[in-house]
Amino acid sequence: MIQLKQLSRVFRTDEVETTALDKIDLNVEEGEFVAVMGPSGCGKSTLLSILGMLDSPSGGEYRFAGEDISSYSEKRLADVRKRSVGFVFQSFNLVDDLTVAENVELPLQYQGVPKAERSERVREILARFQIDGRSGHLPQQLSGGQQQRVAVARALVIKPRLVLADEPTGNLDSKNGEDVMEMLTALNNAGTTVIMVTHSEHDARYAKRIVRLFDGRIASDKSEAPVRLAG
Repeated sequence: MIQLKQLSRVFRTDEVETTALDKIDLNVEEGEFVAVMGPSGCGKSTLLSILGMLDSPSGGEYRFAGEDISSYSEKRLADVRKRSVGFVFQSFNLVDDLTVAENVELPLQYQGVPKAERSERVREILARFQIDGRSGHLPQQLSGGQQQRVAVARALVIKPRLVLADEPTGNLDSKNGEDVMEMLTALNNAGTTVIMVTHSEHDARYAKRIVRLFDGRIASDKSEAPVRLAG
């Protein structure tokens, strides 16, 4: 699904040049669950932004689903992103003045999905994540765990091929964090590719593969035996 070849990202100002990613080679197959780890400043967030087509590489090649998208225009990247990629963020990134249902519906509106289908898909996914009873609530009326459930539901309502999760349990207590990791694992078991940036060795154990970055380069890339869900 994803092929990175000699991919680099350099940030430049008038006086400073910073290499965030340094000629990375990385392949991710469809259906994998990959954790990306490393110290602060090693390039994890930059890598996730490029994988999610929110940023563009300075050099090298990025192939998504067989297509070289390195030189795509912003409009073309946005079209691919809204069809194929779901995002889950540490800070939830919910819209404060929209209800739970409206937040989850938003990416379907961007896709131009008809209203009746939008309503049905939102209803189904809120029930799946057991937050349908909160559909009319605003984000600030929810607990942190409930907000992250909404964020996961919003990411999945478009039925993405790829989910990118940036420290998805970072603002949660251990119980709610475990719930989110089990959601991502179940999603991956159903066939969706998941790439997660995390500082947590515990959360990384849910992945089938751990890629460690250091100074913008891949320091190690190992397959793992993931945590198995009970039942």
